[in-house]
Amino acid sequence: MKIMFSVGEASGDLHGAVLAAAIRKIVPEAELFGMGGIKMKQAGVRIVYDIENLGVIGIGEVIRKIPFFLHLRQYLLTVMKKERPDVLVCVDYPGFNMRLAKKAKVLGIPVIYYILPTIWAWNKKRGKTIVDYTDLAISLFPFETELYQQIGAKAVYAGHPLLDTVRATMPKEEVYKQMGIVPETKTVLLMPGSRQQEVRRLFPVMLQAARRLQSYVPQVQFIVPRAPTIPRSELERFIAVSGVPVRIGEHSAYDMMQISTAAIVASGTATLETALMEVPTLLVYKVNTLTYALAKVLVHLDSIGLPNIIMGRRIMPELWQGQVTPQRIVDTVLPVLTNAVIREQQRRAMSSVRAALGQSGAVRRIAAIIVRFVKEKQRV
Repeated sequence: MKIMFSVGEASGDLHGAVLAAAIRKIVPEAELFGMGGIKMKQAGVRIVYDIENLGVIGIGEVIRKIPFFLHLRQYLLTVMKKERPDVLVCVDYPGFNMRLAKKAKVLGIPVIYYILPTIWAWNKKRGKTIVDYTDLAISLFPFETELYQQIGAKAVYAGHPLLDTVRATMPKEEVYKQMGIVPETKTVLLMPGSRQQEVRRLFPVMLQAARRLQSYVPQVQFIVPRAPTIPRSELERFIAVSGVPVRIGEHSAYDMMQISTAAIVASGTATLETALMEVPTLLVYKVNTLTYALAKVLVHLDSIGLPNIIMGRRIMPELWQGQVTPQRIVDTVLPVLTNAVIREQQRRAMSSVRAALGQSGAVRRIAAIIVRFVKEKQRV
């Protein structure tokens, strides 16, 4: 059994790694390879292209890198022709993966799409691509599954994989010791994203807000988990300029979440992760002007945070674009740090997200679906 993965960013690398490990438990001899990152490599996936410097965000950035992406897609097609996998598993990264899926189908290679394009938010035309060029669509949300089924996709829902993976790996005391911080002091988690463009736009503003928070809560501590796609030197450079003492964590972000009083997080999967860890969180979102202008026209959502979309109401505060200022961040986070009642209210709101996503065991069920799909194709 040969399974090829196509993963384009850090969050997908995590999902791909957990899924690969689950597949290996069912079929130990399975040959797993493809585009991915360090976590997938650690899970036993043979990496044919490392995604460390791949992540981009925004229309302008994508346009500038079109020649690079065309070359990369052609390279992966060459790999497919040589390896002839039983299936291509595309994980998220729709701008690239949907085009790759089209090419795979031409080669006669079945396609499974895992973590689907968010057609419920924008660009509904992508739904037709999923219908036409994928053999199976695996959704992360029940409402999304129904939407894809309505347009003719063979879509299934087996639960959300983060229910299996979002958990601390060590006791709080050990995390405090490793991070070198004081247990009794309020701790703010900063998560500026896994793409360099995100970090460059958001981290300086977060650090400015952190400096202002120090004047209100003198003993407050700040920690930041380093995403595998972001060099440590990049974070250190911003921290040095800010003058704010920030501890950089190299181990599990979930361990850091469990000791956090509050979090300031770039929009994306990380906001769902902090919600599942019951950390009161402020979502921040900032892209270039062109991308934001297009998003205002194309995206028809009152909230962009996954916890808010899942719950159908804004349980997690959001700051968008021009709202992302040091003072607006301070105004939102400070009550959580200084008022125990507000902090508990937000923690309970976060805890409701896990219940809404259903039962754990999703990764195991998804792996079984993929293995069964491949075996059926092999029989045919």
